[in-house]
Amino acid sequence: MELDKIRGLSDEELKAEEAKAAEQLFRIRFAKSLGKQDGIGNIRSLKVDIARIKTIARERSLAGKAGK
Repeated sequence: MELDKIRGLSDEELKAEEAKAAEQLFRIRFAKSLGKQDGIGNIRSLKVDIARIKTIARERSLAGKAGK
């Protein structure tokens, strides 16, 4: 997911996207442990997406605390 698209999401949507990406990552890792090779190339992109989402959420929480 692109950074501009992530920045345009609301806080609830960020949480939902993070949960969705984490679930996909779990499923791919689980399938990998069973010996299936489907989707292994997506692991890195999912991890990067999760990191981006967490970074944006953290920026927003820090901005909210600074404004108080």
